[in-house]
Amino acid sequence: MNYIKSILFLLTAFSFNSCSVYNFTGTGKIDAKTFQVNYFRNNAPLIEPGIERTFTLELQDLIQNQTNLNLVNSGGDLTYEGEIIDYRISPTTATADQRAAQSKLTISIKVRFTNKNKEADNFEKTFSFFHNYTGTDQLVGAKLTAALDEIFERITQDIFNESLAKW
Repeated sequence: MNYIKSILFLLTAFSFNSCSVYNFTGTGKIDAKTFQVNYFRNNAPLIEPGIERTFTLELQDLIQNQTNLNLVNSGGDLTYEGEIIDYRISPTTATADQRAAQSKLTISIKVRFTNKNKEADNFEKTFSFFHNYTGTDQLVGAKLTAALDEIFERITQDIFNESLAKW
């Protein structure tokens, strides 16, 4: 019986030890303890009020949920900052009477990532994604919220992968 307990103890110890090398988010071992996400300004030519706050909070939430890093207001080991540089609605297909059959909302966000502990990881890059919708629909209320959720989920995951997961 003691032999079985010893084996279980060793297996458990090795399992916890291996978690420091790799975790399920793919981040591996991070040489940081804190991160900060500075407010992303909305500098797009077409302004949709409030999306800068929504994006900033969604990026903070994603990093907190997928890592064990602590969010700080300043002096973080990892810093995310930038601005929304494009918010565009454009027709993608037309009907016979020259009306939009389908439209596309595209959002582009420029991100500057700084890793105080590993400067080789620093980057400045633009991330962009889109949402297609029926041309007769207007993007307001729940439809706008659903479109923003889809776009921001993809962009924040792309930022996470570029900065921490290296995918």
